[in-house]
Amino acid sequence: MAKTAAIIITGIAIALLVIYGADVAAGVTAGAQGSSGLFDMDHKTRGLALGGPAMVLPIIAYFISRNDSSKGLGGMILITGILIIIGAITVIGMADLSEAQETARNPFMETAPLLIVGVIQIGLGALKIKKS
Repeated sequence: MAKTAAIIITGIAIALLVIYGADVAAGVTAGAQGSSGLFDMDHKTRGLALGGPAMVLPIIAYFISRNDSSKGLGGMILITGILIIIGAITVIGMADLSEAQETARNPFMETAPLLIVGVIQIGLGALKIKKS
């Protein structure tokens, strides 16, 4: 029962990350047309609505199923971590350095929490697979 719930929760997290990526990609391709993505959200709302749950759900899934062995769940948690790290690297790569220097923003420090959560999820996924 716990393993099934964990798989469903992690599947939801993967879906949220894919939707998040598609929303960002749609906003980037729309560019000058004024659209900010599929759902017309600003980056803060998008992060809270789609990114926040996607970072927390796999960790919850790991702990509710920590006594059950499942390579599939471990792989799914690993995938969420990889997707989060890919998103963080993309944000760093897309950062406008001239704007960052003017506003004293550090794109790497803004995405460091994403990288940390991604590494934690990759570690939990690998641990789940190793225990299975």
